[in-house]
Amino acid sequence: MRDLTLADLARRWWRPALAVVVVALAVVWRMVRADLGAPPNLELITAATFFAAVILRHRAAVLVPFAAAAVSDALLGNTSILLFTWTAWAVIGLGALLVRRTAGWRRLGAAFGLGVGGSVWFFLWTNFGVWLQSRGTFYAPGLDGLLASYVAGLPFFRTMLLGNLVLVPLAAGAVALVERSERVLAAPGIVPQSH
Repeated sequence: MRDLTLADLARRWWRPALAVVVVALAVVWRMVRADLGAPPNLELITAATFFAAVILRHRAAVLVPFAAAAVSDALLGNTSILLFTWTAWAVIGLGALLVRRTAGWRRLGAAFGLGVGGSVWFFLWTNFGVWLQSRGTFYAPGLDGLLASYVAGLPFFRTMLLGNLVLVPLAAGAVALVERSERVLAAPGIVPQSH
């Protein structure tokens, strides 16, 4: 399965449009999640990143986590660990690019892999950032403080992991539905052919 070119994406305009809709949903979710009583760190950015990478099959999909984080951070305000959260999303975006050409069961396996790997990476990296920036004030400066930061983050990690174990495979299923719809519509007699 090859990458799609910009010309391909222009002809299949619904693919970029769906990617934009999914990113918008991730941003809106981040804005209203707390108001709806959803647990902290139940996020849609990883699933949106996977969806965009596989539906677009283009390197530009690496920008999806940045777009979602940038828009929502601009609206919500960002935190002192912005460098760590954004670099964590960058790695998740790169991971999604690696699986953009998968299909079938491999895609589902890649979705689970990105869901678990992205959650673990985000947890380890951002909690390291929390510890690093608050050493000597909130956390002890040594290994004990780092471990305390990880222990304090476990409830957030659990929510992110469980959410991504469901949402990222659902994103893979959504892409499969789009691809199936394209094949059905492209079948002879379904869509009038221009001459």
